[in-house]
Amino acid sequence: MLTGQPLSTSQIEDIATYVRQGTCILFLGAGVHSPAPEDSSYFYPDADRPPFGRELAARLAQKVDFESVFPSHESNESLSLQRVSLFYELEKGRKQLITEVSSAIQEDKKPSSVLRALASLNFPLVITTNYDLLFERALILAGKEPVISIYDPEPLPVSDFTNPTSKRPFVLKIHGDISKPQSIVITDEDYIQFVLRMGDKDSLHPVPMTFRYRFTTWPTLFVGYSLIDYNLRLLFKTLRWKIDLSNVPMSYSVDHSPDPLIWQVWDRRGYVKFIAQNVWTFLPQLYQLVTGEEMPQ
Repeated sequence: MLTGQPLSTSQIEDIATYVRQGTCILFLGAGVHSPAPEDSSYFYPDADRPPFGRELAARLAQKVDFESVFPSHESNESLSLQRVSLFYELEKGRKQLITEVSSAIQEDKKPSSVLRALASLNFPLVITTNYDLLFERALILAGKEPVISIYDPEPLPVSDFTNPTSKRPFVLKIHGDISKPQSIVITDEDYIQFVLRMGDKDSLHPVPMTFRYRFTTWPTLFVGYSLIDYNLRLLFKTLRWKIDLSNVPMSYSVDHSPDPLIWQVWDRRGYVKFIAQNVWTFLPQLYQLVTGEEMPQ
């Protein structure tokens, strides 16, 4: 059986040093909204957190009777959010799709202790595939003034922010923002358009130059992702396309149960070092190392 090695204490301390210095890119995924384990001293009620992709897919599928239309293709455990949302859009339209997604991920939702801790740390650059506004809310609660860049499916120049700081972090919503319906990357067709946009020339590239440059000089910390997700691996490799890996800083992925094959391939090729921990275990450690204090409840 393929196995990987857990991240060493010295490597966790390295990450804390990068964060303390403000020289680490935070790559934020939906898993950051995961509930705290039962044995944790922290608590994040299900009612407060946005649904995971499979939960959202099940909700959308029920609204359009998806499994009755495609009974031989999907089960409730294997519903694809990309396919279900595409069918929903065909049946009810884009506006209703975004309204339903917004209701699911925004209504009565609150940022967790993990999200608030990340927002309080020194991450001048944050890239996220989350559509919700919870991280922005956490940043404001931390007394910060985020500058937001939102993906546009149309080939238009993007605005850049060349002087991000801890107080004014630059946040790139690479899969869109719930406030801009056409920006959301959720259906199969959206993903196809997104991949095409990632191949645009520099002047029209959807990722601002500040991010593209810092990906070559700063380490990246993935929180809330499983790299078994093909779309995430494609995004990561596209961002690193045509860059000499020998000159690229290390990336770290917090994943409590990394896929053994992906772990071996991506570790051996120098793409990512995996932190085989739950975010609710890792973040209190990182917060303690960076600030010298316990992560708040």
